[in-house]
Amino acid sequence: MTACFSAVSKGFLRTLRFVLFASLALVLVAGLHAEEVVSKDSSEDQSGYRESRQPCLNRDSQRQVFFGDTHVHTKYSLDASTQGTRTSPADAYRFARGAELGVQPWTADGKPLRRLRLDRPLDFAVVTDHAELFGEVEVCQTPSFESYTSWQCKVYRNFPRAAFFLFNTQSSRGKRLGMCGEDGAFCRDAGLRPWQEIQQAAEAAYDRSEDCEFTSFVAYEWTGASANLANLHRNILFKNKQVPTLPLSFIDTPSAPLLWDALDRDCVNAGTGCEVLVIPHNSNLSDGYMFSLARDDGGPITAEDAKQRARLERLVELMQHKGSSECFYDPLNSADELCGFEQLPYGTFADKFVGKILPFMSKPPKPDAGFIRDVLRDGMAQEQRLGVNPFKLGFIASSDTHLGAPGAVAEQGFLGHGGAGVPVGEEVPEGLPDDLEFNPGGLAAVWAEENSRTSLFEGMQRRETYGTSGPRISLRFFGGDEALPEDICERSDYVALGYEHGVAMGGDLSLLDASASPVFTAFAKMDAGRSGRPGMPLQRIQIIKGSVDDKGQRDEKVIDIAGDAASDAGVNLKTCETFGRGYTQLCGRWKDPQFDPAEHAYYYARVVENPSCRWSQQICVAAKVDCDDPSTIKPGYEQCCVAAHRPIIQERAWSSPIWFSPMAELRLKPMAVNKQDANTVGGPLP
Repeated sequence: MTACFSAVSKGFLRTLRFVLFASLALVLVAGLHAEEVVSKDSSEDQSGYRESRQPCLNRDSQRQVFFGDTHVHTKYSLDASTQGTRTSPADAYRFARGAELGVQPWTADGKPLRRLRLDRPLDFAVVTDHAELFGEVEVCQTPSFESYTSWQCKVYRNFPRAAFFLFNTQSSRGKRLGMCGEDGAFCRDAGLRPWQEIQQAAEAAYDRSEDCEFTSFVAYEWTGASANLANLHRNILFKNKQVPTLPLSFIDTPSAPLLWDALDRDCVNAGTGCEVLVIPHNSNLSDGYMFSLARDDGGPITAEDAKQRARLERLVELMQHKGSSECFYDPLNSADELCGFEQLPYGTFADKFVGKILPFMSKPPKPDAGFIRDVLRDGMAQEQRLGVNPFKLGFIASSDTHLGAPGAVAEQGFLGHGGAGVPVGEEVPEGLPDDLEFNPGGLAAVWAEENSRTSLFEGMQRRETYGTSGPRISLRFFGGDEALPEDICERSDYVALGYEHGVAMGGDLSLLDASASPVFTAFAKMDAGRSGRPGMPLQRIQIIKGSVDDKGQRDEKVIDIAGDAASDAGVNLKTCETFGRGYTQLCGRWKDPQFDPAEHAYYYARVVENPSCRWSQQICVAAKVDCDDPSTIKPGYEQCCVAAHRPIIQERAWSSPIWFSPMAELRLKPMAVNKQDANTVGGPLP
């Protein structure tokens, strides 16, 4: 009887604790999500949600470009915390707005030994911490939790590198550690407080005044992995404050289709005004699994699957700290040598870590590993089969910083981003601050009427976005027909003509005249830089065309439409001083001479700067390393002289593609640009 009573009492207490905890959570969520008094301007989206804010003074119906970083990790990401990152979400947003940020290593009394500050603030930023281990990090850092004394937490606090592999390997298998309880509820519930803090920090940073100086979004990272631990990671970005009570992690939804279903259930169809974008990243490390054409049961995807994916996954992160995913480069077989830009020497995370110990075991990337040009052609082939393109993706870039430093993407002064989770130690390390193959990352650029959540999110949804490898290059790209004037590049009303007679980047193009060929125009302006740090002139603008004909034959072309690929521009690798001519701005108009209206095709613009010194070469030059003189190669700088070192970089920008489909039921006609669907030109068939 006593044992029975004890068991019942324990069960009752557990139930009571759960009820109290859940009640508190609901109160917190209700308080956080409660809208303040509606201001003078309350824009309403299609879901009926009303954003409460002052009207923006700086508003342009023809849209303006805003630069931001949609991939930022703070202390709540396990791989950031295990390498000494102490940046909070609020700290990260303050840094994005121009404040100084202290970064590891730290003194005994908690002072940073290094500091960072952007040379100019961002327009928007998004904290995207790994959701799978919110609770585990919280438990291991909070002595009041019972599992704080667990062996796993002791490993976390005393052997951070071991914890990096232990915790991440388990979460990549969709499982929790034993410290979390039999069903993982203990860690899942402990993750509520960090998730609340992330939301509160985003709300506090968002400028709802008429100045509209800065926008933040609530977000997180879904850190999925395939059976062979290939990367399936996606950032989950919400339009407004209406978000799920807890993030849907890979542990909760252990496949991308399960994630999409859960987001539809708990966000899109929840009736709360919740809207969401899913942004895949690092398909270069996905071994081809990121954009699988198979369902979870092994069968081919259906039209409904493709529609769901196309609706939720509107963008892809084309470039970041861990390399470019634009296109595969093979020096023996690739016609486009610019595809070699920031290509990693391995194809998966497993290859990277194995290669540290046994280099001969590390495998190089494969052509079908998930590079985006091929993915776009896969999507067009699926459209022929299903009538829906599941991979109609717009482009952005971001940093993937694990220092909580959004926008710290300059080659000069790069401190590393810590994406490999390596602890810094107690002193500033000598030599290169990051793995040689990594880079500072890129920026996301969005064309929007104003700097508000509603306007930026809608710009992302219609894919009127582009990515840069770091510089704030301004880029416009329009597609249409002969109605785009031949002298459009000389016209002061270039933008108005582009919107009136064509579609902007990210849009769908159809032609009234079946015998006509599409016409494209791109305009780019160099990053002017800041006082003491001027920007780099432009070298050229290219258009990349990919196509799939009705027999499944694939083709690709790269066309220079402006600038000079053979210019005398270059860089002195001894001093990093640049020389030669370049362009402050470029514009080109191009008509496709080989257009076939029976083919599916995409077109995007790529803008390339003049050559300059990569971050690694700048550090090697500053350290006076001379690879011809071994006595100058100090410890930590050996990588300056290895064959894999790429001392020169050509920074760039990539527009979102414009698509042509022979099955599209659209016809070209003028349309006002202030409509939400202004990036789809045309109307129904007559």
